[in-house]
Amino acid sequence: MNQVTPFTERVRESLRAQLLDAAAELLAERGVKGLRMADVAARTGVSRQTVHNEFGTKEALVTAVAAHTVEDFLEGVAQRVTEAPDLATGITAAARHTLVHATENRLVNAILTGTDAEDLLPLLTTKGQPVLMPAVDLLTQLWRPRLPWLPDEEIRLLAETGMRLTVSHLLTPTGTVDEAVATITALMCRLIPEAPDD
Repeated sequence: MNQVTPFTERVRESLRAQLLDAAAELLAERGVKGLRMADVAARTGVSRQTVHNEFGTKEALVTAVAAHTVEDFLEGVAQRVTEAPDLATGITAAARHTLVHATENRLVNAILTGTDAEDLLPLLTTKGQPVLMPAVDLLTQLWRPRLPWLPDEEIRLLAETGMRLTVSHLLTPTGTVDEAVATITALMCRLIPEAPDD
């Protein structure tokens, strides 16, 4: 019976991270249609079978890349919301991080601009569930201690509204990042009910 050692697991995680990074670069360059498992393998110095063993299909690889990219982005959101002294400051910091991250991350930028990979846009729109839902889950969890007077379903609705509003500003910017952040913060602060008087 083969036993997975901590070292073996670390090697596998490192390989998976390399494959995901290579796939993200290729997706930004060529889009989903231009992505080939063989090219991911060549870029990381492994066999094509290794890539297939790890992800199975190209569709599963694209989904994994999206999840990996979202995970990295959400770590930044969590840090900013947690460190903020109040909810409004946290919303501002998270919105700014999201909008700036989108311009700095090559894959996200390709999704938004469509210049390199026009077939990636569905990852944020019609096939955006793997991106949107983890962000909503995280915000719900982070906002719960700051909004103890609200039921979970209402906090989740507010979190989803904030994420959808931010994604809307990503997809169709009408001003600067500062203006978008101010708009998102102002609207969310109006939507969040104040704590009831004791």
